[in-house]
Amino acid sequence: MKKEKSMYVCKECGYKSIKWMGKCPNCGEWGSLEEEVEVTVANKKIPKGSLSFQEIDEKLVSFDEIKMEENFRYKTKVKEFDRLLGGGLVQGEVILLTGNPGIGKSTLLLQMANEYTEYGDIIYISGEESLSQIKSRGDRLGIKNKNLYLMSETNVDKIYEYISERKPKVVIIDSIQTLYSETSDSIAGTPTQIREATLKIVDVAKKNNICFFIVGHITKDGKVAGPKMLEHMVDAVFTFEGEEGLFYRILRSEKNRFGSTNELAIFSMEEDGLREIQNSSEYFISERNEKNIGSMIVPVLEGTKVFLLEIQTLITEGNPIGIPKRVVQGFDKNRIQILMAIGEKRMGINLGTKDVFVNIPGGISIKDPAADLGALISLMSVYKNVEISQKIAAIGELGLRGEIRKVFFIDKRLRELEKLGFKGVYIPEANRKEVEKKDYKLKLIYLKNLDEFLERI
Repeated sequence: MKKEKSMYVCKECGYKSIKWMGKCPNCGEWGSLEEEVEVTVANKKIPKGSLSFQEIDEKLVSFDEIKMEENFRYKTKVKEFDRLLGGGLVQGEVILLTGNPGIGKSTLLLQMANEYTEYGDIIYISGEESLSQIKSRGDRLGIKNKNLYLMSETNVDKIYEYISERKPKVVIIDSIQTLYSETSDSIAGTPTQIREATLKIVDVAKKNNICFFIVGHITKDGKVAGPKMLEHMVDAVFTFEGEEGLFYRILRSEKNRFGSTNELAIFSMEEDGLREIQNSSEYFISERNEKNIGSMIVPVLEGTKVFLLEIQTLITEGNPIGIPKRVVQGFDKNRIQILMAIGEKRMGINLGTKDVFVNIPGGISIKDPAADLGALISLMSVYKNVEISQKIAAIGELGLRGEIRKVFFIDKRLRELEKLGFKGVYIPEANRKEVEKKDYKLKLIYLKNLDEFLERI
């Protein structure tokens, strides 16, 4: 006999409560509890002997007996997209793609679907747009392919049966919030329905080695809408980013079981779709004079790729009786506070009453500690009105004592600087042994600490 009961489920952590609460007692999020109707079957018992060791043994497969196909990864002509995936799309992989509305998620996936048709049938399932709307976008992108099929369906149970029978190579779900399962009485988009739909998708993907791209909505806070376990259930989570007014888009890897995390790829938004930008460093370095004040170039590592980013700083006189401003975009504000303290102690940069502004043009945030030295040199340049050659970069993590610490992947950083015509670079003394084994066209300036830097300027 079925019984219905109303529960309040936290969309962040899955905590359940019989009554509504403004704050989840488990994860501490406000306004995250949503009402759901659960259907339970009373007096349901598992019959004795339903689980046999023979059935379990039949499911066990020796590691050595598992055979993999030659084309284990599906690749496209878009090298940046394949690099983000870790070398290509793995068979049976489930990828969650999120981003702001209108950012270009559907456009990107439709273009990639067209690329994957060389491996077999591709199915694009939409619960938000009609088939004619998708066809219209495809015509604009110049897509004409008989192996690409469109479907408008929101019942995940029917999708499960059809995909299990048809066995296409890649399936695109746009979006997971529109799917519903008949096994649950909740409306589409609730944590329960999202969880049920994702479970069925993952199940059919792993059983039949079918790749899935799932489009997911985000909340106003920029988080994936739905239960937090959604991100744990899939193999990879990609975020599509882009600021209004900018022509390029950033595809960032937040999680990837088959590749490096924190990878990112840059695409430009054109009239006929998205185009990859392979030499992306040029797009983040503005037009510069031979010498500038308050501008420093740093080679930043994002996943396995190096980007050259510009750190711009500005210092102005603050209100003598007010709190000085600290406006930071694209850099960790707490890290800037630490660098300012190091600069005051080791370089005589007193910014206690000054307004400080730090900006990373282009919309990419720097998390690499190797940018510490470049940020502090930029601050020093403005404070002491010293011009910096725009053909010189800086690499180095700073300690609180003013020491310049060793950084990793120094060769990749130096090669990127070489490629864009830089003449010199400040690097840690601790990297000397690693660097001296190779030939560079750069003038390498080794530094142990900030005192040595002050002696050179």
